[in-house]
Amino acid sequence: MENINQIIEKLGLDTNLALDEIPNIDLYMDQVIQLFENKFSESKRNSEEKVLTKTMINNYAKGKLVFPIHNKKYSKEHLILMSIIYQLKGALSINDIKSTLDGINKKVIKDDINLDSFYTSYLNLTKQNVTDFKVDIDARINMVKEESLEDGNSSDLEHVLMIASLVHMSNLYRRVAEKLVDEIVVEKEVKRQR
Repeated sequence: MENINQIIEKLGLDTNLALDEIPNIDLYMDQVIQLFENKFSESKRNSEEKVLTKTMINNYAKGKLVFPIHNKKYSKEHLILMSIIYQLKGALSINDIKSTLDGINKKVIKDDINLDSFYTSYLNLTKQNVTDFKVDIDARINMVKEESLEDGNSSDLEHVLMIASLVHMSNLYRRVAEKLVDEIVVEKEVKRQR
């Protein structure tokens, strides 16, 4: 388990699409895919995995995860939302992502949001999350080692305990996120009934 910190460094957890990396001109789909592949290549589990594909982008558009595309070109605002979708899809269903981003998409259409400012806040939070995560990983490693020493577990079992602990934490965070999405859905239903 001593190599966990090496693994974390190779994952590029703090990699995000910064605002200054998003062109102020509209891009065609192939350009969007290339931008995401270049930026997030470190985050792929293996070389065969794709960060973003034409099918994914089409599904985001058809599923209304992003506001309508004009002339087969994607604006800076589309790229910001796709960057957020890229992070959300690791834990949430497409329907949950749609519910989460629906209000933002409506505000973009109405020009009622400073999406750059919102995205900057999002990036600030993700940066802090990575810092907090690294501290938590170290604490979790120590807890697993303590449990292993008490039970006399081998390094293989220690790995399994670490994996199980990480997955459990992930599930706890995901479940809270899903409940927050459910609150968005309930609020929308209440507003519709008024």
